[in-house]
Amino acid sequence: MKLTPVIKNYIIHWGEMGTRWGVNRTVSQIHALLYLSPQPLTAEEISETLSVARSNVSNSIKELQSWGLISVERELGDRRDFFAAQGDTWEMLMIIMEERKKREIEPTLTLLRQCVLEMDAEQETPIEVKEKINNMLTFMTTLSDWFDQVKRLPKTTLIKLMRMGSTVAKLVSFTK
Repeated sequence: MKLTPVIKNYIIHWGEMGTRWGVNRTVSQIHALLYLSPQPLTAEEISETLSVARSNVSNSIKELQSWGLISVERELGDRRDFFAAQGDTWEMLMIIMEERKKREIEPTLTLLRQCVLEMDAEQETPIEVKEKINNMLTFMTTLSDWFDQVKRLPKTTLIKLMRMGSTVAKLVSFTK
C-alpha cells in the first residue's frame, strides 16, 4: 500500500492517540494501516510499509486479534496470512468499548465489591472513605449497566441517539 501524505498523517496521529489511550503506538499504527487499506495485508507488507520490525508486527497483530479488531484471511494456494481490520466504525467502537469494559471496568467492580465486603466486616476504615468507595461502586455499576443496555440497541437507534445530543436531556426532563 502506497502511503500518501494524508495516509501517513492519519497513521501517525492514530499511533499518538493510541498512546494516550494506553495502547502501544505500533499496535495503533498497524490498526490504522489495516483500517485504511482497501485489501488485507500480510505481516511482511505491514512491516515494510510502516518500517517496523517483523517481530513487532507479529506481536502487534496478536494484540489486535485479542481485541477482536482484526481478522485473518487466507487465499487459495498462498500460505501467508492476510490481515484485515473491522471496517465498520460503529462495530469497531462497540468492540473497543466491550474490551475496555472487560479489561478495566469489570476488574474494578470486583475490587470495589470486595472492598465493600471487607469494610462491612471492620471498623477501622473511616465512614467518609466507606461512603466514597460505595459511591464509586454505585457509579461504576451504573456505567457498566448503561453500557450493557446501549450495546443491545440497533446501530441505527444508537446513531440517532448520539446525534440527538443534549436533546435527550430535554426529553428526559419533559417526561418527569
